[in-house]
Amino acid sequence: MLSAERHIAARLDRLPMSRGLWKLVLLISLGGAFELYDIFLSTYITPGLTAGGMFTTTLARGGAASFFAINSVGFFISCNFAGMFVGCVGFGYVADRLGRRSIFVFSLLWYSICTAIMACQSTALGVDLWRFIAGVGVGLEQVTIDTFLPEIVPPQSRGRAFAFYQFVEFCAVPIVALLGWLLVPLHPLGLEGWRWVALIGSLGAMVVWWLRRTLPESPRWLAAHGRADEADRVLTELEARAVRDTGLPLSEPKAKASETLGDGTFSELLRPPYARRTLVLSVFNLMQTVAFYGFGSWVPTLLIAKGILVTTSQMYAFIIATANPIGPLLGMLIADRMERKWQIVSAGVAIAVFATLFANQANQALVIVFGVAVTLSNNWMSFAFHNYQGELFPTRVRARAVGFVYSWSRVSATFASLMINFLLVRGGAPAVAAFIAAAMLVMTVTIGGFGPRTRSLTLEEISR
Repeated sequence: MLSAERHIAARLDRLPMSRGLWKLVLLISLGGAFELYDIFLSTYITPGLTAGGMFTTTLARGGAASFFAINSVGFFISCNFAGMFVGCVGFGYVADRLGRRSIFVFSLLWYSICTAIMACQSTALGVDLWRFIAGVGVGLEQVTIDTFLPEIVPPQSRGRAFAFYQFVEFCAVPIVALLGWLLVPLHPLGLEGWRWVALIGSLGAMVVWWLRRTLPESPRWLAAHGRADEADRVLTELEARAVRDTGLPLSEPKAKASETLGDGTFSELLRPPYARRTLVLSVFNLMQTVAFYGFGSWVPTLLIAKGILVTTSQMYAFIIATANPIGPLLGMLIADRMERKWQIVSAGVAIAVFATLFANQANQALVIVFGVAVTLSNNWMSFAFHNYQGELFPTRVRARAVGFVYSWSRVSATFASLMINFLLVRGGAPAVAAFIAAAMLVMTVTIGGFGPRTRSLTLEEISR
């Protein structure tokens, strides 16, 4: 007889990617959309914050805002990532203790309420403070998604599931870009446009919270916590839905390797076989954020630094932003055909090349082309690594591990925002591109040289 955990895992891994399972992936993914809405909110409301005099930027030498001034754009952006860091590293373990579903219920409510409060602030300190607090909820949401998805999707489809999840998530980017373009220069009903963009995000998060209220708990998590009967009930419903959707009987569960034994504490991440994985992913996350958010969060400002007018830069930024959902859709074609680590390495090389071409290009049409190319490469790296980091650790510490390694991306983003602000003053867009290329070099060597293979392996096999 298989143990309860091994039996539940075997039943999950033989599920087909039916309509019901894709619907579950969609509901989980909708929450992730607000991570990117929130992150890129900073990008597209910044012109409104500076136009109103609440914040200042340092695009010229001797600008009014110092490196750490609370009314600088760099500090405003860094507050969001600092909050996400607290959410990842300070509360990531909660999903291991209380379950994945409970975090989904809580985190979006937190984000919605705090963002609405931020939209009502009248000082830079108030905006920064509530930006930080809202970031805590967003950080916790992202950790739980990366934890939950690999636990319910069979090994042969995890790549496509994560690419689809990122497609849904990245749809938020052109939406917030469009809202920023249309609303930020205006004062609808006497309210500054940037406040409307924030409030729309807050309302959208509340709607998604309502849609996701029926999400089941992870059967793998239930089984790992001795709740085999509950795991069986959830899984029986998933199996029945799969049979209805496909009209075919399910195959017999095949015996699976069991996960390695452990005490489920944080110290387990610092001992073999997980210490090396923890170090590799921590270094990776420190580097990847420089490219992903260092480019994405600063597109309008980088365009302005290249001499493009503010109004035109917002339009160009929107065009570049529309490429975001396309990357994961294209990625679904190779997500399960190419080893995850080599996808990450290939994307890193492409980012370094295209960011350099973007920064040193004078032709405005080519600026857009290379900006889109950087965006697509960032998307590729994103869906591949979110899948990768969720696969490398066992169920008992998956959320804690993902939260810890992912938190380094928030540390990096916090200081990268300040560093990019500094580099723009000293060397313009080419200096920023060199910073991004250097980070990608470290990232590709780390993953390519030391990252394990995961494609088509069960979570239990990867954990060993």
